[in-house]
Amino acid sequence: MTVAPRSKRGPLRLLQCLLLCTACFLLVALPTTAQVSDAPDRTRGDGPYDRLVIRGATLIDGTGAPARGPVDIVVENDQIAAIQPVGAPGGPINEDARPEGGNRTIDASGMYVLPGFVDLHTHLGGEAQGTPAEYVLKLWMAHGVTTAREVAAGNGLDWTLQHRERSAANEITAPRLAVYPALGSGRDAPITTPQQARTWVQRMAEKGADGIKFFEAPPDVLKAAIQEADEQDLRTAMHHAQPGTVQYDVLDTATWGLTTGEHFYGYPEALYTERSIQDYPADYNYQDEEDRFAYAGRMWQQAAGPGSERWNLVLDSLRALDFTMDPTFGIYEANRDLMRGRRAEWHDTYTLPSLWDFFHPSFENHGSYHYFWSTADEAAWDTHYDRWMQFVNEYKNRGGRVGVGSDSGYIFKLYGFGYVREMELLQEAGFHPLEVIRSATLEGAQAMGRADQIGSVEVGKQADLVLVDENPLANLKVLYGTGALRFNKETRTLERAGGVDYTIKDGIVFDAERLLQDVAQMVRAAKEEAGMAPDADLELTQ
Repeated sequence: MTVAPRSKRGPLRLLQCLLLCTACFLLVALPTTAQVSDAPDRTRGDGPYDRLVIRGATLIDGTGAPARGPVDIVVENDQIAAIQPVGAPGGPINEDARPEGGNRTIDASGMYVLPGFVDLHTHLGGEAQGTPAEYVLKLWMAHGVTTAREVAAGNGLDWTLQHRERSAANEITAPRLAVYPALGSGRDAPITTPQQARTWVQRMAEKGADGIKFFEAPPDVLKAAIQEADEQDLRTAMHHAQPGTVQYDVLDTATWGLTTGEHFYGYPEALYTERSIQDYPADYNYQDEEDRFAYAGRMWQQAAGPGSERWNLVLDSLRALDFTMDPTFGIYEANRDLMRGRRAEWHDTYTLPSLWDFFHPSFENHGSYHYFWSTADEAAWDTHYDRWMQFVNEYKNRGGRVGVGSDSGYIFKLYGFGYVREMELLQEAGFHPLEVIRSATLEGAQAMGRADQIGSVEVGKQADLVLVDENPLANLKVLYGTGALRFNKETRTLERAGGVDYTIKDGIVFDAERLLQDVAQMVRAAKEEAGMAPDADLELTQ
């Protein structure tokens, strides 16, 4: 297969490459390096209570089991103490079966209760985006994300660990955080030998990291780091950056003990049978991010196809290794439909002007590369998604674990909203909604080694819950902070349905709408400071 060349930009292209050379580590490795402001002390959320009772809900428990209800759920302090059926749907409540009340009761009649969501791929903003920690954390919590795996610790390891501890103590409004610093980050970079890698991983374990994130490294260094992380009881995640996949692919790293594979890189390369290196054009330059992402969307087309011997070998081998896929479909979605990404309806109310500027074409900002994105590029990415989604869905069907990660904060994806979109894209890939929710909860917890504490609504587990007044199995869009549009046939008007009502973390009850109001106020204030009208359309600022 020969890849059709893209048009080049002459002097502009040369200037871009020169500028990017000064920041290539940022683009290939850490998404952000500048620290954002600390999250403020928590003022939202009530509890935990000695005894909280949620009455009359329909339960989707996260295990993949079908919904059931009505049930009463009892939470004592920060743990689920009881789940009690109290009748049949549509019938009278069996009052004799109801558990005793407590310090607070939530009437959840007609509502759905789910486990708190686990986002396996997050970044906590950054100075370049102008996104305060409070802004990011509240958007996550408003969308039911109660656990976030912060991969790369781009704002600094100490800063991120401090926020993890403050979240664990519920001093801030935040999901529980797991911190995965990137190999070679900080004063110890660069790491060039296996022993240096092992020593660095040991130091991260001593500092309290939960895992390690990888981008690329010499094969012997990478293998040593992955194996040392396993010896230190640290989980691992990897974005298989393309400069490294010419030496190893996801089958290699999974064999070395890698826990999760992020995005799609490394998978097509494991499926190459008619080549060993992607068919790059002669003038391709990886540091030109438009090149990088345009041709990344042509990788799957060069790989062995569904049902082939190689296809089956890779899927079955990864399954045997208990490997977890974290596809992050959503973060690349603008590549197949740039207009959709730019004009998502929540941007005007919830996207800070500084983040909006960050999203747009830039030589400096990672993921801001749509300089002259073409119909051919979008068509190539459409084909790419078809094959990629089929691969992930087949892995799930063979018993493989697939998590939900958003990677929001880049390429027009907004925190919280991007997580729900990732769930929708898993359904597009072929997942049943119950499978989507299992990936977003229990399987995410399993990938993090925390399924004994979180990930499903079961007695004895942490009280991390999401309450919504619409059925997400019928329409995942009801989980968006903006809800889902529904036409009222009687009044002939459009109305909003859904939106998370309550996010409960560690037994503390957060009003999701109030968290969104806080974010909207931050955006209004930022617009006023920038001399914009509070309700200004961000599109008009470009």
